[in-house]
Amino acid sequence: MLMENLLRHLFPALLLVFSVHSVSSDAYPTQGFCSVDSNLESDCLSGKILIKGGTVVNAHHKEVADVYIEDGVIVHVSPNIRVGDHVRIVDATGKYVMPGGIDPHTHLEMEFMGTVTIDDFPSGQAAALAGGTTMHIDFVNPINVNLSAAFASYMNKAKKSVMDYGFHMVITKWDEEVSREMEVMVKENGINSFKFFMAYKGSVMINDEVLINGLERCKSLGALAMVHAENGDAVAEGQKKMISLGITGPEGHALSRPSVLEGEATARAIRLANFVNTPLYVVHVMSIDAMEEIAKAKKSGQRIIGEPVVSGLVLDESWLWNSDFTTAAKYVMSPPIRKAEHGKALQDALASGVLQIVGTDHCTFNSTQKSFGMDDFRKIPNGVNGIEERMHIIWDSMVESGKISVTDYVRITSTECAKVFNIYPRKGAILEGSDADIIILNPNSSFRISSISHHSRSDTNVYEGRTGKGKVEVTISGGRIVWEDGNLKVTQGSGKYIKMPPFSYLFDGLDKVDAQYLASLGAPVRRTAAAS
Repeated sequence: MLMENLLRHLFPALLLVFSVHSVSSDAYPTQGFCSVDSNLESDCLSGKILIKGGTVVNAHHKEVADVYIEDGVIVHVSPNIRVGDHVRIVDATGKYVMPGGIDPHTHLEMEFMGTVTIDDFPSGQAAALAGGTTMHIDFVNPINVNLSAAFASYMNKAKKSVMDYGFHMVITKWDEEVSREMEVMVKENGINSFKFFMAYKGSVMINDEVLINGLERCKSLGALAMVHAENGDAVAEGQKKMISLGITGPEGHALSRPSVLEGEATARAIRLANFVNTPLYVVHVMSIDAMEEIAKAKKSGQRIIGEPVVSGLVLDESWLWNSDFTTAAKYVMSPPIRKAEHGKALQDALASGVLQIVGTDHCTFNSTQKSFGMDDFRKIPNGVNGIEERMHIIWDSMVESGKISVTDYVRITSTECAKVFNIYPRKGAILEGSDADIIILNPNSSFRISSISHHSRSDTNVYEGRTGKGKVEVTISGGRIVWEDGNLKVTQGSGKYIKMPPFSYLFDGLDKVDAQYLASLGAPVRRTAAAS
């Protein structure tokens, strides 16, 4: 009854599925199912799948159970489910059955620094599915157009999507039209987050006035404000300094934007969000400096989400000093990859809950595009890959190493993202009524990363040659098996745009805090007129 009430509130349309297709653990015989080796296209068009014998892992609980899927929805989770004919059986014995990953930070087919990222929606999403990510949230960047035109452009880019996706919206200026269109984005287009760049001077960087206005507008709409936190003015000066010293190679990128500039901007954004009393999401946290500012704010009770990215967790800046330009340039991203001690500290912060969600900032350019900055690091397109590698690297570096539990893994790669962007439990969970976005991970299997075998269009990979334990062997997206036995089977146009409603749990009780603040002011003070 509790589950039925939950579904009635969140997914009323799914009640029909439950009323027609309920499955019990002993109601149906098992003969006549589609075997694992069956041709899914011809034998299992019913869209019915039973995952048997695996350890089902959610962020709050794990248990050995079966998972029955029908028409793209998880219908039943229980031990020993028995089903009728024409059901595809997938044996998950000894393996983990988990919600598909949600990548909160990607840039597909994005115009940037005079070029366009090499991965479009179909290629980037295919890479994601091969790596166990079943949904991503991309950034709509309204360069030289208004928000509505930018949104329409990105919806057109995503027409050939092969998995589910959502959008954040970038804000690059402030006026009444922007304020009005933000409301349209939230109420009509399902966008519940807006990003503000505190870096990239002369391009998308905004000043504090725009940020404050944006924070206030986000609060009124129940939308989450996100910041790329670097002091853009100081970075511009740092770049000039490096060039004047004759440092024109990729190492100049890291030297021109040290961690102190990330820490300063993070602290400033946090304090401004506190001034407005609205939640804040700090994207790609790359340094101890930024992480410590987030930790202090969280300890004081402020609502801050810190997002490290895979590259910042496991790579170090030494690659930027490589004598081969192509090798060094592929590691250029902003904020830059730091010294190894930063990555270790970020891993610890992720394990302790100071940082909550792992993204990728997947923003790929091939070696030809990176070579635009051969003689000037300022012209190297910023960005690295990660959408295919994230789930494997986080398992190996965080779970296999003993830093976090299996349930924590689900939380930081899927569930918390779904909650923050208000699409849980439709996404981020293996529960009755949730979307059938599922991975099966074999903890005893190994992986090896290579640009030769990856599914991105990029000809390089920043994790080249990396090996580890824990491999995604099956990916189910929207109730379809799309990755199995090393084979990818995707259909362009099968991905759905997921609208994300405003006022996530981060906004709960903010009105009470505002009321307490107003009551504490002791103002305005009533004064008598001055004697004449």
